[in-house]
Amino acid sequence: MFQSNIVEKCRQNDRKAQLQLYNQYCNGMYSVAKRFIKHDAEAEDVVQDAFIKAFSKLHQYNAEVTFGAWLKRIVVNTSIDALKSKKQRLVELEDVHLKVVDTRDDDKWLVDDAVSIDEIKEAINQLSDKYRYVVMLYLIEGYDHQEISEILNISEVASRTQLYRGKLQLQNMLKHKKDGTRY
Repeated sequence: MFQSNIVEKCRQNDRKAQLQLYNQYCNGMYSVAKRFIKHDAEAEDVVQDAFIKAFSKLHQYNAEVTFGAWLKRIVVNTSIDALKSKKQRLVELEDVHLKVVDTRDDDKWLVDDAVSIDEIKEAINQLSDKYRYVVMLYLIEGYDHQEISEILNISEVASRTQLYRGKLQLQNMLKHKKDGTRY
């Protein structure tokens, strides 16, 4: 009830309601942007741009999902757009070169208990862009392959394949760390 009331006030261009909504979601959306954009100031810019987009497109929000989920998607897309504009472009693979990967039987994302969360984050950041974005959207943001394909403008097959390959690289990096053969 409260959420829909404040969103409705924002639609009517109520500045106090917009500030209240901004204050409610600002820190969470900054955390989302920071996962993609490494520099603090740039992540802050992305959040500001995302809120501007959200407020200007508030008429498109139809409450099928929570406002936070809707806003998070805008932040993710704005983050990816910022990366693309900096020439850190996503590498698109042609579907012809992709093999369909079905991970249901081998969907193990387990790592050794000795590997810290910081080491996992560091390993994810070392992945190439095409794998890192899919891994982050799938594991950290919780998007499914259909949503990832829409966000990154790739096919669902490409999303599954890039997730699979990214997972293999991630496991390999973390295995080397665990076994002490790399560091």
